[in-house]
Amino acid sequence: GNTALIGHGDSKIKASEPSKELANQRSSGATASGPTTEPPAKPPKREANRKGLTSSSEQEGPKTPDPKTLRRLAQNREAARKSRLRKKAYVQQLELSRIKLTQLEQELQRARTQGMFLGGGAAILGGDQGLPAGLHSLSSDAAVFDIEYGRWQEEHHRLMCELRAAVQEHLPENELRLFVDNCLAHYDEVMNLKTMVAKSDVFHLVSGTWKTPAERCFMWMGDFRPSELIKIVMGQIEPLTEHQILNICGLQQSTQESEEALSQGLDALNQSLSDTITSDSLSSPPNMANYMGQMTLAINKLSTLEGFVRQADNLRHQTVHRLHQMLTTRQAARCLLAIAEYFHRLRALSSLWLARPRQDY
Repeated sequence: GNTALIGHGDSKIKASEPSKELANQRSSGATASGPTTEPPAKPPKREANRKGLTSSSEQEGPKTPDPKTLRRLAQNREAARKSRLRKKAYVQQLELSRIKLTQLEQELQRARTQGMFLGGGAAILGGDQGLPAGLHSLSSDAAVFDIEYGRWQEEHHRLMCELRAAVQEHLPENELRLFVDNCLAHYDEVMNLKTMVAKSDVFHLVSGTWKTPAERCFMWMGDFRPSELIKIVMGQIEPLTEHQILNICGLQQSTQESEEALSQGLDALNQSLSDTITSDSLSSPPNMANYMGQMTLAINKLSTLEGFVRQADNLRHQTVHRLHQMLTTRQAARCLLAIAEYFHRLRALSSLWLARPRQDY
């Protein structure tokens, strides 16, 4: 009986030993690899959903923009490219202007060292002989204005070419209006430039050196006469209705009256300025106290010249915009083209005049 009990116990012990060894192995593996954590759940459904979305989007394909959007994108790219080119040209022009100004300053310094000026440049001995042409009147603001005006002329020529092509293609009124508005906005830019330079160097505008010789023949207070401009375009914008003819004639009459009033005011300013300068004896040596008082009074009177030029520019600006309001879009386009062609012919005449063969008599 004891033998059987021991044998049965041994079998129990032997049967339990493998389970203990397996438990020991599991515990040792857990100790080696750290605490056991449950493996992350696999998202088969989510991946399936993603694959489903990808496949559906791939089946739909990229949306092709409509022709209007493509045309607008192309226009934006072209505008950006032209803007970069204009900025590059502008920087080059500024650098060229800086070089020219440096040269002029050197020539001015050379002239001063040669004794052509008295009193540090306050008075010029015997006039301006010996000085480079335009040296006494050219300022940095005037030089920048000349460069900007040249750039404006190039852009103006391009806009006029586009407007002429649009008129010849007989575009609808709404599309043609965009070209007309761009030309008017560009015209406003040159008026802003003139306003800026008038504050610092109004004599540069009045002298007309920024214009060609033929254009200077028709200048009035720093630019063209607006009433003459109306006469030029009257025969280029037909057919006109009776109402349009009455409005344009009334505009021309009011413009002429404003021009006459400004001309009379400028004549009175010139006369008053001359009287102020000659109020004391011109013999030398003058009384310095009276002399400085006269110069101060003359400067105060001369400062009103800027106001006359600004009023004349406002009259020119109003005339062009009022013509645009009185005309249809197609008539306004022909009006702008006629104005541009008129000034183009004046510039061409100046070039032919300067290049003409000259004979020595």
